[in-house]
Amino acid sequence: MSYFGANVLHPRTIIPVMKDNIPIVIRNMFNLSAPGTMICKQPANENGDLDACVKSFATVDNLALVNVEGTGMAGVPGTASAIFSAVKDVGANVIMISQASSEHSVCFAVPEKEVAVVSAELHDRFREALAAGRLSKVEVINGCSILAAVGLRMASTPGVSAILFDALAKANINVRAIAQGCSEYNITVVLKQQDCVRALRAAHSRFFLSKTTLAVGIIGPGLIGGALLNQLKNQTAVLKENMNIDLRVIGITGSSTMLLSDTGIDLTQWKQLLQKEAEPADIGSFVHHLSDNHVFPNKVLVDCTADTSVASHYYDWLKKGIHVITPNKKANSGPLDQYLKLRTMQRASYTHYFYEATVGAGLPIISTLRGLLETGDKILRIEGIFSGTLSYIFNNFEGTRAFSDVVAEAREAGYTEPDPRDDLSGTDVARKVVVLARESGLRLELSDIPVKSLVPETLASCSSADEFMQKLPSFDEDWARQRSDAEAAGEVLRYVGALDAVNRSGQVELRRYRRDHPFAQLSGSDNIIAFTTSRYKEQPLIVRGPGAGAEVTAGGVFCDILRLASYLGAPS
Repeated sequence: MSYFGANVLHPRTIIPVMKDNIPIVIRNMFNLSAPGTMICKQPANENGDLDACVKSFATVDNLALVNVEGTGMAGVPGTASAIFSAVKDVGANVIMISQASSEHSVCFAVPEKEVAVVSAELHDRFREALAAGRLSKVEVINGCSILAAVGLRMASTPGVSAILFDALAKANINVRAIAQGCSEYNITVVLKQQDCVRALRAAHSRFFLSKTTLAVGIIGPGLIGGALLNQLKNQTAVLKENMNIDLRVIGITGSSTMLLSDTGIDLTQWKQLLQKEAEPADIGSFVHHLSDNHVFPNKVLVDCTADTSVASHYYDWLKKGIHVITPNKKANSGPLDQYLKLRTMQRASYTHYFYEATVGAGLPIISTLRGLLETGDKILRIEGIFSGTLSYIFNNFEGTRAFSDVVAEAREAGYTEPDPRDDLSGTDVARKVVVLARESGLRLELSDIPVKSLVPETLASCSSADEFMQKLPSFDEDWARQRSDAEAAGEVLRYVGALDAVNRSGQVELRRYRRDHPFAQLSGSDNIIAFTTSRYKEQPLIVRGPGAGAEVTAGGVFCDILRLASYLGAPS
């Protein structure tokens, strides 16, 4: 520590106190209430935590890296001696040395103010070797810094280097040279001086913060996003205490304003802060704020919108190393080539992309399907009532009630979109079928799914939702006739999406089911999905539960955030 930048401690002052086992306490004169740092022998009660073996990080700035390279160096005794003899002759101080095992190169760091004379002396000393081609170059890289991880127990702890380099990689920092002695008391890396502070923050956060500290950016603080923020507010302290998961929301953006923080937004008053301290929304600046924050090792963007333009950015976010979680169906049901490109980037960038809530809100539909496929089961058919809105409408379309009255009731209760035609068209159900098809390995486009719309053709061109609702009663007799025909056969009407994996096809339409069928026994806005597989052929595997509402959808997104934390190392 004293060598690598802690200037108040000269190495020679440490020797006598080490001999007599005298502890050293370093205090901050600008903050006397801070506990400071104690340097002493290893405490007897110190546990074997991997991160505890690294005690500090230190840096040295204003360095230059000198690289002497050539095939003629291999197997020639005295080359390294000649190099460092030249450095000694000009009075330069070597800070760090690294040599490749192939013996083709030797690189070392010297103070930047001394590199000019070092380079000149090396070129003069090895003039003949350079001319003959035995040495290919003497290269100088200016503007470098050293970052050193220091700790006594590093010598007996595997994996320290992996953690350090993983932290630097996630911060998008390139390492120019590495040195580690066999004593393993420190690991030293050379990097660009402009990256030094960022590297120090990234390494410090990885070793001294929670392993699963997540910097979270929320896009769309509306119904779903707002519910998610409230759930995070209520659960963050519990997760940190019980599971060592530290969730920091450092950004919230809507369509017009955004709220940013370097260390975490106070979620007890996020609405007030978004009104008082927000700045104009800019998705590029918002993402840059998240990706450029190197205090926290892991970043995740949560898209709670239904916006196609937001979904179009997923590829770039994954490329930057940012995880993505969303209930937005647009990316997974959009053009197939863009979807395949997105998944390829996700795998190549070693990031996570979770979207459980795209199909069943908080229901475990995607995870159930993946579990079946990953354990070797074969999907034969998937059929379900995927729309909570249409489930509510047909569950309540009973007795003598008019269809238009039920739709109006659903609209007033907030189950439908502002324009009910968006639900009655069936497009949303078709998107969910496409999501499941692609998850099952079928390369289907949205246009491959025939959809039987519930919007009468003559009403599709209505200029407003109110006009549509005014004219909808004229079709109540047609709906009453369909209901009577079904009831006469002991059946009910249900709007379903179906995927035939064997024939690689799907469809969305209104169907009739007997009253003892599971699809006929729903209530409220429940969803139900039946998986027919090689294992579940006689009796389909059924997942049923609430399929609409901000709270359950936000809960599904929250589960994906915790799933991400688990993948990153949180205890199960």
